[in-house]
Amino acid sequence: MIRPGPGLGAVRARRTYPARVSDGGMTASAPERTAPAGRGVPVTADLGPPPIDVTRLRVAIARVSRSLRRHELAGLTPTQLSALATVEQAGPVRLGDLAAAEKIAPSTLTRLITVLEERGYVERHPVPGDARASTLAITSEGHAILEQIRRESTILLADNLRTLSPDQLAALAAALPALEQIADAGPPDARNR
Repeated sequence: MIRPGPGLGAVRARRTYPARVSDGGMTASAPERTAPAGRGVPVTADLGPPPIDVTRLRVAIARVSRSLRRHELAGLTPTQLSALATVEQAGPVRLGDLAAAEKIAPSTLTRLITVLEERGYVERHPVPGDARASTLAITSEGHAILEQIRRESTILLADNLRTLSPDQLAALAAALPALEQIADAGPPDARNR
């Protein structure tokens, strides 16, 4: 948020968000201990020092993710790109398995795959012994476009990192293992909330 200062031009103001994490146990998900929406009362989750503003962290991660997706995605939507990357990672995959992995309806997947096939990024192959089933495999064009997008995203992120101070870079480097652990954990089980 940019806020003009008296005679000083624009000064970058720090955003504040209501949810926080500090030392102890998680309280943000306990309905009886959370603040009503819009009140701006901090909700804390005690996980040990130092306190972490979880909402601020979520917003920052989302903003970085969006900025990395703003560049040219070869005309693909994020959903199409995700499906293409899943086909690349999983190898030849059945359409039903891809729909389940991407958490999308089979009818949506059919339209999505049609676009990827038309662009030459994937190919369908029949499953021997099952006339109704087919697998999807990535083509060399599909590999090439994913590598191009990854390369462009890496360059964009590296350019952004050049704006940080040495202390900020060290803090970010120290946070990488924790961020990777969060990314690999997947969504929490809704029953444990």
